[in-house]
Amino acid sequence: MTQYKNYVNGEWKLSENEIKIYAPANGEELGSVPAMSREEVDYAYESAKKALPAWRALSYVERAAYLHKVADILERDQEKIGTILAKEVSKGIKAAISEVVRTADLIRYAAEEGVRLSGEVLEGGSFEAASKKKIAVVRREPVGLVLAIAPFNYPVNLSGSKIAPALIGGNVVAFKPPTQGSISGLLLAEAFAEAGLPAGVFNTITGKGSEIGDYLNEHKAVDFINFTGSTPIGERIGKMAGMRPIMLELGGKDAAIVLEDADLAKTAKDIVGGALSYSGQRCTAIKRVLVLESVADELAGLIKAEVEKLTVGDPFDNADITPVIDSGSADYIEGLVRDAQEKGATELTPFKREGNLLWPTLFDHVTTDMRVAWEEPFGPVLPIIRVKSVEEAIEIANKSEFGLQSAVFTQDFPKAFAIAEKLEVGTVHINNKTQRGTDNFPFLGVKGSGAGTQGIRYSIEAMTRVKSVVFDIQ
Repeated sequence: MTQYKNYVNGEWKLSENEIKIYAPANGEELGSVPAMSREEVDYAYESAKKALPAWRALSYVERAAYLHKVADILERDQEKIGTILAKEVSKGIKAAISEVVRTADLIRYAAEEGVRLSGEVLEGGSFEAASKKKIAVVRREPVGLVLAIAPFNYPVNLSGSKIAPALIGGNVVAFKPPTQGSISGLLLAEAFAEAGLPAGVFNTITGKGSEIGDYLNEHKAVDFINFTGSTPIGERIGKMAGMRPIMLELGGKDAAIVLEDADLAKTAKDIVGGALSYSGQRCTAIKRVLVLESVADELAGLIKAEVEKLTVGDPFDNADITPVIDSGSADYIEGLVRDAQEKGATELTPFKREGNLLWPTLFDHVTTDMRVAWEEPFGPVLPIIRVKSVEEAIEIANKSEFGLQSAVFTQDFPKAFAIAEKLEVGTVHINNKTQRGTDNFPFLGVKGSGAGTQGIRYSIEAMTRVKSVVFDIQ
């Protein structure tokens, strides 16, 4: 069994205690990662703070050169990292390797976007007639130490999307990978280490949330918290952050609204791809279909046919549906299914479970008194809710505690834009599934779905602050 190490202050280090990592699909022991103590967290943060002045003093071009090296290493090691990723989070091997390549591309883009960032010079004066003319030189500077906390479902990509914008902006980083996904995160860290970043600029932290979770976030050394995960934990982090800036990417209950004139065959394919890829373990997954009654029968049949085409099984067979991350998640998903069954939903595809492996379950005639209409399953369950009008669809969509994304399917584009304007979400997709990409687009949630705006340029701006230097001229 491999004992993976943390990268702290330019050195690979073990801890006195460790956490063993197992594959969700078959229970294979994949290795162990250090369970860091609070004292070790202090050392990592102290090392980062010491490295900050020299790193921020580098030009954008110099910092970008390091990131380009990281991207090249990731591309070289895509199969090695992707194989571990597929085992560790039960993701199809092709998708796992693709995640590594996408991360390399993201890091390159972040490097180039950083080089393109520019300040501005403003001219002005006070409102007094006899005032002197003033000039302000406005530029961006780093916030300091960024704590980057990543989720299990994209342990490489959603780590890179935090780390690269932070580093190109002149910040130093403490990277906390998810426990289930920590090996993948430490393999990502190997690329940053090999690229030769100065000691202390990039550090990793693994450990038990019960021991160091709150300590990481409350620590006074941290200047910015960038977190992706569940809404309850995000809300807790928000309270601990106090006055410090945060970026939160949280849960969702994304709705697909289907009108009478939609291309139903294409819509069904988009909905199934959006809802059930990676077994529905995506914050941007379509998690409910709101369809006009006049086309509901036809759409339900088309979706059912698409779901029945999905393969169920092992990540290394590139199955569409693979085991969910752990038994707790499987139990929660089954609870939603049982509630819908008991309250009279029509089960179009049968629920079946073997351990953490859940067959995709499609429900029709779901009503708003059912938990699955409102709660995020983070698994392969899709409810169809029939509505009498577009207004009813919008009302149900907006009643959610979440506000991440929505999709609207119609050939009437003025109507699509009118609906999009009324939806209380960060992004609306027209005639396509809900999804994160592309990485340079703004990505955000409202209400319980998050705080702040991501996307490479937006993330760089979020993790830097404006400073204005003003002087008088004659």
